[in-house]
Amino acid sequence: MIRLIALALALIAAAPMAAAQEEQSTAPYAYRQLDDPAKERAAQALMETLRCLQCQGQSIADSDAPIAGSMRSLVRERVAAGEDPEAIRAWLVERYGDYVSYAPRLTGLTWPLFAVPLALALLAFALLRRRFGADKGSGA
Repeated sequence: MIRLIALALALIAAAPMAAAQEEQSTAPYAYRQLDDPAKERAAQALMETLRCLQCQGQSIADSDAPIAGSMRSLVRERVAAGEDPEAIRAWLVERYGDYVSYAPRLTGLTWPLFAVPLALALLAFALLRRRFGADKGSGA
């Protein structure tokens, strides 16, 4: 019985340490900036336009999720190697899908994202013009 209680206490004490290890990314550049300030600025600018796949409402620059840390490290490593930020974005979009980018591309799947707001604005304009155009003609 005493052994069981001791084992339970040991598991309870170890749980926060295990959880803390899972919370941070082990990628080399997840929390470390590049030595070259110009390359770090380029990497930071790109990271602010990429969505965290776990948090979904934050960029990978702002997220503390482990996958965001891994993605930050990947971006920094590729920028440090001299790769173009747009090529990195294209690779991430190919790997994770259009959702990873805050700047969606115009494709066969995404065209409604661009067309529907335009169509609604034109409809609202037409309705307002009709409404206020009719008031001008009947009032005096």
